[in-house]
Amino acid sequence: MDLYTRNSLKCSRQTTLSYSTSFSLGIRMLQKRYQKGIYAIYGFVRIADEIVDTFHDQPQKVLLEKFREETWAAIDRGFSTDLILHSFQWAVNTYKIDRELIEAFLYSMELDLTEKIYPPEMLKTYIYGSAEVVGLMCLRVFYHEQPDVYEQLIQPARKLGEAFQKVNFLRDAQDDYIKKGRVYFTNINFRNFTPESKAEIENDIQKDFDEAFQGIRILRKDVRFGVYLAYRYYLELLSIIRNTRPDDMLQARCRVPDRRKMRLLLSAGVRNALNLI
Repeated sequence: MDLYTRNSLKCSRQTTLSYSTSFSLGIRMLQKRYQKGIYAIYGFVRIADEIVDTFHDQPQKVLLEKFREETWAAIDRGFSTDLILHSFQWAVNTYKIDRELIEAFLYSMELDLTEKIYPPEMLKTYIYGSAEVVGLMCLRVFYHEQPDVYEQLIQPARKLGEAFQKVNFLRDAQDDYIKKGRVYFTNINFRNFTPESKAEIENDIQKDFDEAFQGIRILRKDVRFGVYLAYRYYLELLSIIRNTRPDDMLQARCRVPDRRKMRLLLSAGVRNALNLI
């Protein structure tokens, strides 16, 4: 691997560390041979998300279209002067990540620039592109040499991404609804957010987690711990959300305290080591 590519991968790693301590912890639990690819994917996803969620004083649609064009150019050339895109193209070309997954992701980012209310079918499309395909990209890194296993794990990987995204919707309700005017759950009226409607969403998310867990159990040991840790973290976050009153969801962002994260790390490590997953 040349110096430039190594440097670009370090840039993606630092981007991941800066934006998500919890996700970074899960990556560090993977064997090192997988980490560079996952960092490259997350760095790419993070920059696209920043364009649509942060740069409000900039021409976001123009920036996203340019980002899309530069992404495909980097993949086709096998090179980019943009360090994040160079590391991403390296991952795409090394692990043969399906282009459909990338296009679906970029389309969901575009939706966040044009849509505020998500009807059920549009929400499915959005969740697929914004979360499920990211899990499938990571799955390709894990199993690019075993396409049969990759195919076997597609559905639980999608369900895990779907569960993560729905938890994010609830966790970020204050920012999405109050600040950005976005409503992802169209059957929910945040002006009259009842315990019953909140519980309905939470139960639906739990079903996604249950289905995803069946896939986690059959992952190889060298990737299972990292994925299981992320699963446990989001399951804990869902538990905290369950114990938060509906009115309070729009007042503050739910989070897992650092001490509880450490307990989760130790507990998940023991269960993984003893094959209790």
